[in-house]
Amino acid sequence: MPSRLLIAVLLLALPILTRAEQPVRRPLPAGHPLVGTWRIDLPQAQCHELYVLRADGTGSVSSGEERGESEFEAALEPDEQGFYKWTDRVTADNGKPDCMGNVTPVGDVAVTWIRMHPSGKQFLMCLEENLRQCIGPFIRQEPI
Repeated sequence: MPSRLLIAVLLLALPILTRAEQPVRRPLPAGHPLVGTWRIDLPQAQCHELYVLRADGTGSVSSGEERGESEFEAALEPDEQGFYKWTDRVTADNGKPDCMGNVTPVGDVAVTWIRMHPSGKQFLMCLEENLRQCIGPFIRQEPI
């Protein structure tokens, strides 16, 4: 699930939020490369975000004081350029600020493109289907 902080940062560069395209919660195979727990460190904010992406098409994020839940749709396979399209809709949020001090309203929808590292242990989140405006890396966390 895209972080509220990351969405805010991405939105400053290029508006990507849309309410027209609602994700369809669709289960993913257990082996889908996005399923798992991911962390991105944000040294400029002296903070990190943790994402849990579940095979049932739901996710959670913790960022600063914020705790949120979402439903998402992710492509089953990468496109010809190697990107997975990811559409994420916030379904619950505790109303507290994320790492950048932003609060995300329930219902926000974000569309991003994910580029997996060949190792499967990292990915970049991009505004478009190219590498010009991306954030990351998001690092896969080992199960506890």
